[in-house]
Amino acid sequence: MKQIRDSSLKKLCRAYLSNESGATAIEYALIAALIGVGIIGGLNVFSGSSESSWNGLATKVDDAFS
Repeated sequence: MKQIRDSSLKKLCRAYLSNESGATAIEYALIAALIGVGIIGGLNVFSGSSESSWNGLATKVDDAFS
């Protein structure tokens, strides 16, 4: 009886240690977080030039309808 429990415990431990699905999910979450940080950083860098472009366009449209 003890040998049966030992072998099933060993199988359970091996299955637990060889399971990589949690590690894969963490890797995908880290990749998604890094992509998000990159997008936010890029938006911060280009926000000044983008704002001036939109303001210039708004001025041209405003002048066209005046």
